[in-house]
Amino acid sequence: MNKPILIGIAGGSASGKTSIAETIRDTFSDTRSVLIIRQDDYYKDQSSLKMEERVKTNYDHPFAFDNELLISHLKSLLAGVAVDKPTYDFKVHNRSEITEHLEPADVILLEGLFVLEDERLRDLEHIKVFVDTEADIRFIRRLVRDIKERGRELDNIVEQYTNTVRVMHNMFIEPSKRYADIIIPDGASNVVAIDLLTTKIASIIHA
Repeated sequence: MNKPILIGIAGGSASGKTSIAETIRDTFSDTRSVLIIRQDDYYKDQSSLKMEERVKTNYDHPFAFDNELLISHLKSLLAGVAVDKPTYDFKVHNRSEITEHLEPADVILLEGLFVLEDERLRDLEHIKVFVDTEADIRFIRRLVRDIKERGRELDNIVEQYTNTVRVMHNMFIEPSKRYADIIIPDGASNVVAIDLLTTKIASIIHA
């Protein structure tokens, strides 16, 4: 296996990061091994906290993530060593007891809110991508997702978005856009931008 490529895909909540990562994976799945890692799975363990305390955590602040563990796992994968990745259960606001065994891959796609915000992560990334989607579109997508997939109540979603999600986006996520090599407006619907990105990836793989 050639030296792995690590691609960071950042952007606001529900901007389309996962869809873009999956599109890239599908593009190279026939000839290369592609691995998607979600920063969300590296939320800090909150087993010591009661549920009423967990719901008060600001999950849209960089401090909510265990980047030390994430960086350690990325370095291992880039060195050709498998890892056991944590998984996160949004319904209980804590890590699941289930871990996922990850083998090294030729292309590693790291997607998450803050994958461009932390300099240590940026230093590991060969390509840095920012998904730039309008705020109202992101809110609507988040609303639908959190109700259908995460069992959240409407009032809770609106309150969280108003009090933390929007504030933290403007404070941490939007400024990280300046570190991006590629900015993709409108998420996965931007076929031209994704084609350019996959062409760049292919050129690195075959260099």
